[in-house]
Amino acid sequence: MSGDAGPIRNVRWVGPDNKAVVVEAAGDIDLHRSTTFQQGLLDVARGGPERIVLDLAGVGYMDSSGVASLVKLLARVRRDGVELKLAGLTPRVRSVFEITRLDTVFDIHGSTEEALQA
Repeated sequence: MSGDAGPIRNVRWVGPDNKAVVVEAAGDIDLHRSTTFQQGLLDVARGGPERIVLDLAGVGYMDSSGVASLVKLLARVRRDGVELKLAGLTPRVRSVFEITRLDTVFDIHGSTEEALQA
């Protein structure tokens, strides 16, 4: 996919001590983009945050490969003692988490602000 900026659009460190990171994703996260998505998320995790908030408000569609990327990230950050929060899921993406019952596994919030305050 030439010209594709990738699914991770912005990464910003926040908080008084910059220990939290907000990762904004956009576009469809499918088989063609999930590897890039997963690598970008793991790179963020290697940066040593205490909390990662993944803003998925700009993601219109996510298939099982995208979900698998998030499950892998969750396993990694749990091992490292890092909080992972998902925010801003569109109804279509949220339904994938509900159907797979992963909405009971992931910490999901309505907005980035809510996730940062939780």
